[in-house]
Amino acid sequence: MHSAPQRLPVTASLDDPLYYLTNFRFVLAWVVERYPDLLDAGEHHFVSTFEALPQPAQALLVRMVMRKGTRFRTAKLRYAEIGEPEAALAPLVALGWVDADPELDLADLFGVLTKAEMIQALSDEIAALGISPKQGKAVLFEALAPEELAPRGYAQWWPAVPDRVVDVRLMETCDRLRLMFFGNLRQDWAEFVLTELGLQRFEQVGFLPESRAFQARDEVDAYLHLHRLRERFEAGEPLRALWAEVPTTPPDNAWLATRRGKLLYRLAREAERQGDNEMAEAIYPACLHPEARVRYLRLLERQGAFDAAYPLVRAAYEAPANEAERQALTRLMPRVCKRLGIMPPPTAPAPRIERIDLTLPQPVGGSVEGAVCEHLSTDDAPVRYVENTLLGGLFGLLCWRAIFAPLPGAFFHPFHGAPADLGREDFVSRRRELFTACLAELDDGRYQATIRETWQAKYGLASPFVHWGVLDETLLEQALACLPAADLKACFLRLLDDIKANRAGLPDLIQLWPDQQRYRLIEVKGPGDRLQDNQRRWLAHFTQHGMPVAVCYVQWQDRREPQAAT
Repeated sequence: MHSAPQRLPVTASLDDPLYYLTNFRFVLAWVVERYPDLLDAGEHHFVSTFEALPQPAQALLVRMVMRKGTRFRTAKLRYAEIGEPEAALAPLVALGWVDADPELDLADLFGVLTKAEMIQALSDEIAALGISPKQGKAVLFEALAPEELAPRGYAQWWPAVPDRVVDVRLMETCDRLRLMFFGNLRQDWAEFVLTELGLQRFEQVGFLPESRAFQARDEVDAYLHLHRLRERFEAGEPLRALWAEVPTTPPDNAWLATRRGKLLYRLAREAERQGDNEMAEAIYPACLHPEARVRYLRLLERQGAFDAAYPLVRAAYEAPANEAERQALTRLMPRVCKRLGIMPPPTAPAPRIERIDLTLPQPVGGSVEGAVCEHLSTDDAPVRYVENTLLGGLFGLLCWRAIFAPLPGAFFHPFHGAPADLGREDFVSRRRELFTACLAELDDGRYQATIRETWQAKYGLASPFVHWGVLDETLLEQALACLPAADLKACFLRLLDDIKANRAGLPDLIQLWPDQQRYRLIEVKGPGDRLQDNQRRWLAHFTQHGMPVAVCYVQWQDRREPQAAT
């Protein structure tokens, strides 16, 4: 038996000048309470020592932790609620948590000084190189960098310095604690502030005390290791050096294994772009990323290895992992067969989709979708730009209780805009009965009342499916009047079949005839634009289920061409 789900707490008030310290303490207490076995002795010591510090020292440390970077000028550490920064820094320096005089290289120095200060600090070096002080800061750096000036203390760079630079040595510890709280490093301390300001509002989900983002310390270590590798990849470090540091076997955790697969896939794709096909060929076959198999087959095709590619293409074609892979293999299979002189398997004919051709005046500063909206919309049949928001929003409202069910591992802190397991393979299966019950309302007519009630009760709360700025009450009522329950169910079932892939690719516009209780979905393509693969899959689904859909192709009217009279 699970213990009763707990409700989530309220964050500090911004009326309190030390609100940020209250929030930081809250995170520490939360992590210590739920992850005591995942913290090492040093981290436990940090928490207990922090709690014993004078309040100004606590507050200043948190101010620095919540800012970007690790190095700060004391002149910019003045906060009314803290007081004199030097006094607040003293206990932190004594503990070794803050370095009072770190060595700075040239890039560090440029990061903490203004251009005017740089000119003062490096006047001799600039004069020796004959650089005009009027040059921009970036130009000055490029000119000075080849000189390979040795790192040194702040005051050594600039003897007339009016303050000093300090370096916070606890960022890795604080990042680890933040990761354990949020379950990711995408969210940061600003979540507390945005929530208190009312700019973000989250569903108050009950959660189980044993619900945790991580179950073992090595999972936290693996996450941090993969995250740092990704940062280094994005910074442009050599691919093979990064590849050598990726764990050779996936972690015994599906979520982390997926993150590893995504990193490997990005390394392999970039290796292809750089011409290192050997590296790409070594990564793709065992990569868990859903697109890796097709990328590997295309690489073999591009290299002319058709004999090696054919059995792999055939096996994948007979058992595709998902719709996207099936679509790609339907194109790849005939090409490989043709090169080997083999008869390809028959393919289904492409669905016939209504086509609309328009020639419109090109809007100034507007979008092609907006131009089509304005052209096709009438009082009796308004056209709305909805893209992925309408059908997804109706799904999110009807299935709210399933999406936000307090399952173990789904919610474990106050700032979840979506379940933590939304992108995992077992998201739907874990909630199968709940989703089945929600969709059953489409069969007996209860769905409209449920959607309306959820819209009223949950308006403005963060949701992975509901975009409140688009799904206003007028659109909601018109959609409920015009879209049959059977059509909604066909779309919702497809969403549940592959939420990650099928949340995108829906048509741009919807035209609604409330008096006639009918609708038409419209995908818009401007000059030179073409249908994307995920859009083609949705179009095929609509035609298969007899749902009204059209593709509108727009050409811009020649400005010299007189417009037809209206």
